[in-house]
Amino acid sequence: MIHVIATITAKPGQRSTVLALFSQNRPAVLAEAGCISYEAVIDVPGAGAIQTPLGDDTFAVIEQWESIDALKAHAASPHMAEYGKQTAPLVAARAINVLQAV
Repeated sequence: MIHVIATITAKPGQRSTVLALFSQNRPAVLAEAGCISYEAVIDVPGAGAIQTPLGDDTFAVIEQWESIDALKAHAASPHMAEYGKQTAPLVAARAINVLQAV
């Protein structure tokens, strides 16, 4: 299984717009072959000292895929290309970590 943590920082004040576009695209991603889970997450308010906050403009996408090939097909899908076009002017930074269990 492949795990992905994508950290997306929207331009100031644009996180809710990017999350709305994410939500519109999510059903297509969940329908992809090899997609186990695909979820956007934000900071838990009041978590205290145990948390390193992402901040008001940032969210993470937690993903699980059956294989690296399924993830590569996801990255090359037409709906992800469209999502990328729609969100490009709204996003300040993006970091994607592709991980596997040890």
